[in-house]
Amino acid sequence: MAISREHCEACRADAPKVSEEEEVNLLSETPGWKIIERDAIRQLEKVYKFDNFRDAIAFANQVGELAETAGHHPALLVEWGKVTVTWWTHKIRGLHRNDFIMAARTNELEASSRN
Repeated sequence: MAISREHCEACRADAPKVSEEEEVNLLSETPGWKIIERDAIRQLEKVYKFDNFRDAIAFANQVGELAETAGHHPALLVEWGKVTVTWWTHKIRGLHRNDFIMAARTNELEASSRN
């Protein structure tokens, strides 16, 4: 099953973070995403490029709807011609499998918005 089809589970403060080995495997299922560390918190980030601001903001709004549906919310930075999407799980201050599920869904959303 593609990771994007997995169900996001409700996360508790004691939920396990993904291991480094899991990160490597999950990154292979989420092309273009990279793991960054910001304020000592591991996060998943990708920059999507667009031809103009209108397309960028439309995509950001679609990501917002996706996040609301899943009950899991990213940081979104919208600029002219690009949107930076950053997923991490606030409750555990790091990466959970849910973040990779949402990254895969974001990739699918971007692919479908271009068609």
